Amino acid sequence: VVQPTTASQIFHILRRQMVRNLRKPLVIMTPKSLLRAKEAASPLSEFTGGNFQTVIPERGAIAADKVKRVICCSGKVYYDLVRRREERGASDCAIVRIEQLYPFPQALYSAQVARYPRLADIAWCQEEPMNQGAWFESFHHLSRDLPPQLKIRYAGRPHSASPGTGYHSVHVEQQQKLVNEALGE
Repeated sequence: VVQPTTASQIFHILRRQMVRNLRKPLVIMTPKSLLRAKEAASPLSEFTGGNFQTVIPERGAIAADKVKRVICCSGKVYYDLVRRREERGASDCAIVRIEQLYPFPQALYSAQVARYPRLADIAWCQEEPMNQGAWFESFHHLSRDLPPQLKIRYAGRPHSASPGTGYHSVHVEQQQKLVNEALGE
C-alpha cells in the first residue's frame, strides 16, 4: 500500500511492481489533483535514475541539530505542510514522508527520526478523518522505536462517517487547522 507524492515516485513504484519476481497486489492511493500539481512534478533525472523511496527524508536546508519537531505524513498534505512552514519561517521542523504504508518501512523511518538529537515533538499528520487514514494502521509502527519521553501525536480531522465534509469552506478551514496543529501552532 503506497501513497506517492511525486510523479517519479508513481513511475518507480509501477516499474518496481512489474520487474519484481514476487507478485503481490499493489494499492496506490493518490488523488487526481496531485497528478496535476506543479509542486509534485519531477525532473527528468528522477525518472532515469533512482528507485522508489519508501521514506523520503526532509528535503529542505534544515540543520538536524536545530530540529525540535518532526512531522510524518503521507500524500498531498505534505505540500500544505511545506507551504505553511515556509510562510511561518520555521527552521526547527522537519517533514518526513512515509510513501509506503504497508509493509511499513520501520528501519528507514526509525533512522530518519534518529537523525534529530534535539527532537521534542513528533506528529503524524493526515488529511483524512482519524478513522479513515493511515493513523490506526501506522500508529504502533510510528511509536515503536521512540524514546519513552516522546509520544507521537495525531494532527488531523476527527473521526467521521464520511471522508468529506460536503462544504468546500469547511474543508479548507479543517485543512488549515490540521496543518497548523501539526506545526505546533
